[in-house]
Amino acid sequence: MIAATITLSRRDLPFMSQSLTITLTGTTDLPPGKIATIVTSLEMFERPQERADPPATEGFSLDPIDRGDVDRYLRIYRQLGERWMWFSRLTKPRAELEAIFADPAVAVYAARHDGQDVGLLELDFRVPGEGELAFFGLDEPVVGKGAGRWLMNRALELAWAKPISRFWVHTCTLDHPAALAFYQRSGFTVFKRGVEVDDDPRLSGKLRRDAVAHHPVIA
Repeated sequence: MIAATITLSRRDLPFMSQSLTITLTGTTDLPPGKIATIVTSLEMFERPQERADPPATEGFSLDPIDRGDVDRYLRIYRQLGERWMWFSRLTKPRAELEAIFADPAVAVYAARHDGQDVGLLELDFRVPGEGELAFFGLDEPVVGKGAGRWLMNRALELAWAKPISRFWVHTCTLDHPAALAFYQRSGFTVFKRGVEVDDDPRLSGKLRRDAVAHHPVIA
């Protein structure tokens, strides 16, 4: 049996050790209050062949979110991500979020349909020569209507209009089960996989206690 030591989040509860020995050939028990996910990172080095927007997506539009409107961003983020346990933006201090959005190398958009915010697209170009698809999501009512392909087409257009040679994204096992295959169909190739351990955001009140019921709280 192979074992390794990984470092947990700095927000660990006081009674917990700051490290956890895991086996690479079996199951490792997590301390109460922790969640774990498998993160898969993907990349592309040139713009893929353009794909037509699906039929009946003419009603979708992309609206830049004002750099000072963090509240609108967080509303959409929670609306889309709570069912998939998106929480990294919810636990980040407000001042840090404001600094990120004030950076001209970060672009944030709302996807809109029928006068409503139904999606989120965040692109990060703070690393020279690279672009990251930082957040990409759609609300449940528009999923399956071609909105995913429409929004990815916009993401690729915006990203490859920049002077980059690499565009990348990561997804995880807490995300929509079709996300990984969708990214691969969009031209991304897997290059890395890892295990991410963090505090369960439902215990701190950052997400509702009953959110993501298919991953029960273990306190």
